[in-house]
Amino acid sequence: MMWIPPSLPRTQPMARMAVLTSGGDAPGMNAALRAVVRTALERQVEIFGVQKGYSGLVSGDLQSMDRASVANILYRGGTILKTDRSDAFKRPEVRAKVAADLRARGIDALIVIGGDGSLTGAHLLQQETGLPVIGIPGTIDNDIYGTDDTIGFDTAVNTALEAIDRVRDTATSHERVFLIEVMGRSSGFIAASVGIAGGAEIVLTPGEPVDFDGICRALAESKARGKTSSLIVVAEGDDPDLTNQLTRHLNTHGFQARAVILGHIQRGGTPSGHDRVLASVLGASAVDHLLAGYSDVMLGVRHGDIVRVPLADLIANKKPMPAAILELAKLLAT
Repeated sequence: MMWIPPSLPRTQPMARMAVLTSGGDAPGMNAALRAVVRTALERQVEIFGVQKGYSGLVSGDLQSMDRASVANILYRGGTILKTDRSDAFKRPEVRAKVAADLRARGIDALIVIGGDGSLTGAHLLQQETGLPVIGIPGTIDNDIYGTDDTIGFDTAVNTALEAIDRVRDTATSHERVFLIEVMGRSSGFIAASVGIAGGAEIVLTPGEPVDFDGICRALAESKARGKTSSLIVVAEGDDPDLTNQLTRHLNTHGFQARAVILGHIQRGGTPSGHDRVLASVLGASAVDHLLAGYSDVMLGVRHGDIVRVPLADLIANKKPMPAAILELAKLLAT
């Protein structure tokens, strides 16, 4: 899908901006950073990169960036600015000092690339100090309210699919049940997408009750229909031992079950073309929105359009998992 950046009038006389990446890294963060830097420079705005997220903001670790500093990073996973979480930044007095330090350096605004926790920090900074901020959703979990998509989600799904396709070969060869645990925290978007695209027999997402005996019955019925192997996709959720518990339960009930925890491999790697384009559009748009006077919003995508989501709204709301997606996963597995 191609998203078209909106054309916005420049109303703010900004001379300098800063950008940081925060929270868990996501493939495409570098593409967003590249777009921010090059768009700012094209608009005659100096741009500074904050090292190690909010920790670097607290310590004042900022570096001036030019076009060359973001050369050849479009295809790289992770983030060249590094990322970190900062307990100190959670204190109002620290946020006040951060804003004062930025203004002392002549920095007029801040762009934050990260997940809901990172964007919450941006909102507090703006509300308490008045420093203009724009958020960009960068997380593989796709769990941010107000946007259909987040930077890194598409790549994480494709990475998990590559692993599942390989595991299915082994599952078929040994006539086994494989449980594939994917990331996503308390969100089931990765699990649901991977389950449908990977042809899983069962998809378990956070918030849905897990009936161990019911799963055994479903696998037995599948075996009676002639299936000799099965895949179960499990979202990591809030119970870190769920996958192992279910594996043990299946083994005690006569199934040859094995667990595969994909873990952090889903965060790394070369971003997909989808994520590179999404990140580039949102990064460029973030600069133009600040210059047009917008602040305290996240830029997202909805139905093919670039949308502005108040940071307060995404903090107050959770992104729901569409029931139709889970129903489709169950339908196609039968």
